This record gives sequence, C-alpha cells and structure tokens, in this order.
Amino acid sequence: MNDTAAEPLLSSDFLKRLEQLELSAKKVLAGRMKGDRLSKRKGRGSEFADYRPYTAGDDLRFLDWNVFGRVEKLFLRLYREEEDLHVYLLIDNSKSMAFGTPSKLRYAKQVAAALGFLGLANMDRVVVEGVGGPGVSPRVPAFRGRPSLWRMMRHIEALPTVETGDLNKALRGFSSRAKGQGVALVLSDFLDKDGYEEGLKYLATRNLDVYAVQILADEEINPPYTGDLKLTDLEDGDEAEVTISAPLLERYQRTLAAYRGALNTFCTKRGMSYLFTSNQVPFEKLVLGYLRSRGLVR
Repeated sequence: MNDTAAEPLLSSDFLKRLEQLELSAKKVLAGRMKGDRLSKRKGRGSEFADYRPYTAGDDLRFLDWNVFGRVEKLFLRLYREEEDLHVYLLIDNSKSMAFGTPSKLRYAKQVAAALGFLGLANMDRVVVEGVGGPGVSPRVPAFRGRPSLWRMMRHIEALPTVETGDLNKALRGFSSRAKGQGVALVLSDFLDKDGYEEGLKYLATRNLDVYAVQILADEEINPPYTGDLKLTDLEDGDEAEVTISAPLLERYQRTLAAYRGALNTFCTKRGMSYLFTSNQVPFEKLVLGYLRSRGLVR
C-alpha cells in the first residue's frame, strides 16, 4: 500500500491542463458575496438584465430616469446576481480506504485536490472534510482564491485515516452544518457495514448538486485469491475463514454488481449523480473525462 506520499497530489503538467476548466452547478445559486460567475436570478449584481414597473417601497436608486423621460412611467433596472459557488469535497477517510495500491484514500485525495484547484481558480469557496468517522472531523475555514491552493493541498494531504468508520453519522453531521449552496462530492468506497442510505438522504435534503463517487481497489473488483483464506475486516477486526473457489468468485461478482446497482438506483431516485471507478483508472481520466461527461467539469 505504498502511496508514494512524498510525491505531490497533482503534477505541474496536470495543473496546467486544469487551468482551462471550471466546475459547474446545475441548480440556480444565490451567493452572499460577489463571485466571478453570473446566476440566473435577477438582483443587484453588475450585469443589466431587464426592467420592471416601479411599485411602492422599491429602492429609488434603481429607477431609470431616462426611461421615465421617454414614456413618463417609472421602471426599475434589474441586474443579474453573481454566484458564490460552494464546493464541498467530502473524503471518506475510514480505515477501509487505506486498502489498495494506490490506496483508495490516496486516489480520493487526488480527485479532491484536482476539483479543489478548479474551485479556487474560479473563486469558488472550497470546503474539504473527512467523513470517515463518527466524530467531528477537524475543520478549517473555506479556501478561496489561488493563494489558498497550497494550504488546501497540505490540508488534503494531511487528512488521516480514522479507526472506526461511520459514514452515515459523518454525512448527517456535515448536512446539519453546511450553509452554502453548490456542489458536494462524496469520495468513498461506500462499504460501511451500517450502510450509506441515511447519510446520503440527509445530503439530498440540501440544495446541492451531489456526486457520489465510489472508489474500489482492483483487488476488490477482481479478487486474485484462491484456496483457504482468513479474511479480516480492516475497521472492526472481524475475521472469517473462507475457501475461495470459482463458484464463490462468480457469486461475489454478482453480489458486487448488485450492490453497485443498488447504490446507483438510490442516488438516481434522489437526484444525485453516481459514478463508479477503480483505483487503476488514472484519476486524471476520471476528472477530465468521466466527471466532464456528467456535467460537473466543463
């Protein structure tokens, strides 16, 4: 499970390729601060949108006296509000994510770093949290702007694994705290014994574009094992002795396919996007290809 931790999460060449992209939110966003994007809501931004008739109580500063001089009726100028997009990067840092080469956690961190860079480059608010454990994950203020890039990278790199996973509780806690609207990306193997349903249900109640990215190690997708084995759960230490045979492997593949299908259906019914990937798929391809085809990156 050597993740070559000394290497940076993102290469300089890949950062240059990311420069041309940005994150996209499908929902109409209403930010509290002026950003670099324009929303579809009409408000007091910087770009003129339309006129509407004056009604008692309207702000007189937005009256257009030139129009009044032509038609002798009062009209207000309307402007497009500027968006303040929040990008929530929720990384499952439970112990099961330490499995694989590269580890699923390392892979998740690289994807998060890439999307975080896109957010910072476009003046979005980027929030990074570990959602692997039942306790409160150490949090830092939202990152914003290019000067925050290396602070964000160090924060992602330093995110530790936690001994006992509880994805439901972690996502529920995040959902109760998150204030902004925008995009939420959950990077996890979704293999928690207590399931994922409750946590994702809470997330679905927020006005967010939610992407559930399931990351599995190649050994979990195509087990290379045969014979008599003792299997140990990384998180709770449970052990099971099994004999790996061809029929058992076939049953395992069917069970895994059904599990993935159930997660996909669960997300789709609640307006969330589901994406499956192996740790052997280059994360650059995931960001530049798959996520682009799903509309998250443009």
